[in-house]
Amino acid sequence: MTSIIMPKVLMKGNIALCEGAIQAGCAAYFGYPITPQNEVPAHMSKRMVELGRIFLQAESELAAVNMVLGASVTGARAMTSSSSPGISLKQEGISYLAGCELPAVIVNVQRGGPGLGNIAGSQADYFQTTKGGGHGDYRMIVLSPHSVQEMYDHAFEAFDLAQKYRSPVMVLADGVVGQMMEPLTLDPTRKPVVSQKDWVLDGCKGRAPRFIRSLLMGEGELERHNWNLKKKFDLITENEVRYEALHIEDADLVLVAFGVSARIAKAAMRSARASGKKVGVIRPITLWPFPEKIIAETARSGRKFLVVEMNMGQMVEDVQRAANGRCPVEFLGHPGGGMSSEEEVLLQIERLT
Repeated sequence: MTSIIMPKVLMKGNIALCEGAIQAGCAAYFGYPITPQNEVPAHMSKRMVELGRIFLQAESELAAVNMVLGASVTGARAMTSSSSPGISLKQEGISYLAGCELPAVIVNVQRGGPGLGNIAGSQADYFQTTKGGGHGDYRMIVLSPHSVQEMYDHAFEAFDLAQKYRSPVMVLADGVVGQMMEPLTLDPTRKPVVSQKDWVLDGCKGRAPRFIRSLLMGEGELERHNWNLKKKFDLITENEVRYEALHIEDADLVLVAFGVSARIAKAAMRSARASGKKVGVIRPITLWPFPEKIIAETARSGRKFLVVEMNMGQMVEDVQRAANGRCPVEFLGHPGGGMSSEEEVLLQIERLT
């Protein structure tokens, strides 16, 4: 049997994300330019046309997300992308997608804020993304890539997850991962999961009409809908939690970080271990559902946590909640596009161990 050689290429994170989405069967992309995700609409404007698929630069971020909703209603795999201020403008549409139970992929390549901020990479949109963001009681799966390879992989996975749960899925990257270049392995044999779409609006000739809407005015109708959504969110929490754990079995101190901060945490862990310090890392891959159980189990052993983020302290609140007072939880962060260095993390390790 002949083995298939997977091609390895040097690629920028934003471009890798595009290629992962295309391979996952993205049929329509609607976007609007904003740094540091501009490579996404630029690349999609070329590749989608080459493949005979739909690309449209919308007149605004609001228009783009509502175009995604329209495409999703027909069963098409649709995606939009932006950076932090642009994602804020999309929040109403994301809430509509969740309320209508429509699959869609939304990409946020974060920049510094608040306001227009700057164009440096950031992780300051954690609250917005994992706590809903738009109005109403809803959740969405949030994938956090920390490498160019994961930009490619998570884009692919996001479409399958969105389809599986009929839910918007966000790929929450930081501008550093979006802009960096490194080798990744492409898998041309990977195929998207095709599921039955018995809910799409594709013409009702020969069948009863279908309805997709989020305006539910009947007595108790919206409450029942929200309880049904809650059952789906519970199912996602049960089945889709993802994380990476390194050397936590014997660790006295566990670093918790996501995105590019996790790369820094891993480097600091390796240096600390080389000098004899027992340090581990937990990297949440799904920011929602958050890997609470592994945090709680680690906290029961009396270890300390150091949460490293590119913000003023957002994920640290979820770590504290999961630890539930069983052990100390320290924080190291930089807002506005700042980033901790390996040396800075090592100084904190020295202080805490």
